[in-house]
Amino acid sequence: MKKTVLAALPLALTFGLGACGADPAPAPVVEDAAIVMQPGQWSLTRKTTGYNTPTVTPAQYQEALKQVGQDKLCIAVDKEGVPDANAIAGPEGSDCTYKDKLVRKGRLIATLNCKAGAGTSEIVVEGNYTADTLTLGTTMTKTEGGNAVLRTTHDLSGKREGECPKAGA
Repeated sequence: MKKTVLAALPLALTFGLGACGADPAPAPVVEDAAIVMQPGQWSLTRKTTGYNTPTVTPAQYQEALKQVGQDKLCIAVDKEGVPDANAIAGPEGSDCTYKDKLVRKGRLIATLNCKAGAGTSEIVVEGNYTADTLTLGTTMTKTEGGNAVLRTTHDLSGKREGECPKAGA
């Protein structure tokens, strides 16, 4: 019997020590829940934080900084969670499209190309959102005939108020 135990000892040590060097099982990967902005009726506040033209006077600049716009509008959100470009642009552009965009975990970084009167505007957007709120900073550069004629910056905040009203209601 003593010989059997001694013969089994090297085998037991081999299997026992083999487990010591093994890496532990990896922890399961937990994905964060996606943050998706919800379509619907939104109330947006757009506060001017900067205003510059080639001929702006100090008085015009100070007057521009007093501008705060309020809008209530229906915002559509595409399948990727990207809000309608025209809603983000507001009065600074029309027929807007996304030139580039990054939408991830409640963060939006994008550039919009828009028509703006006799020229075009490019609006750089960066900020955060949840399903029912947004806080963005925008910088718009309006160009006419290849020359920049206006640059503005805004703080854009918004809150979802519910579903869009039914047409004709």
